[in-house]
Amino acid sequence: MNAPAIKVKMGSAEIASAMRRDILQGELAKHDRLPAERLLAETYDVSRGTIREALNRLSREGLLEIRAGSGAYVTYSPEVIQDSPIDSARPLELMDTRFALEPHICRLAVLHARRSDFELFDSQLAKMEKSVEDPATFAETDSEFHAALARSTGNSLLIWIVTQMSNVRGHSEWTRMRTLTLNPKIISLYNTQHRKLIAAIKAREPERAANAMKEHLETARLSLTRAAST
Repeated sequence: MNAPAIKVKMGSAEIASAMRRDILQGELAKHDRLPAERLLAETYDVSRGTIREALNRLSREGLLEIRAGSGAYVTYSPEVIQDSPIDSARPLELMDTRFALEPHICRLAVLHARRSDFELFDSQLAKMEKSVEDPATFAETDSEFHAALARSTGNSLLIWIVTQMSNVRGHSEWTRMRTLTLNPKIISLYNTQHRKLIAAIKAREPERAANAMKEHLETARLSLTRAAST
């Protein structure tokens, strides 16, 4: 399996996307064993933890089975798994979907988030704030942050939907957009908006939290729109 040639460091979502394409296009067949984590980490020039998260993503999608002490095996069968809209979704389509879901996710987080969720949010916010000059790390942590918001609702269907949405971030087009849009100024603005959002959730103010998410998504969509026109 060859890593795609890109100019920015890949995260787990992007690696999962590359592996997914190999599986769906038949380069990896059902029952094939993937290379060991160590070899995959060397191929993609990332940590084994990043590879493990990518494999776990594909396992949750039903494309792989991870066997303790043995490795990861392809479980994809064309007769069972059909082509997914994820593979053709455009970045702006993702933004429209996020507008439809994430403000309400914030309302539910106000109702259901626990102390452990807030501790995770704070850790993720701190990591993003240290990544102003590191777009790849920021993007990876940002994806994890929005997934954690969904998990805090306790709604299994929403969690699944957000997991599928986050897979779009692994597309090459999303990687290109990330390169065009993520600079220290916009990352700093996103970090400020994230803090405002979490403050509203901690204060248990659902509409304030929903509006903070809308403001954040409007900023992100405008940034993507401008990038798409270049």
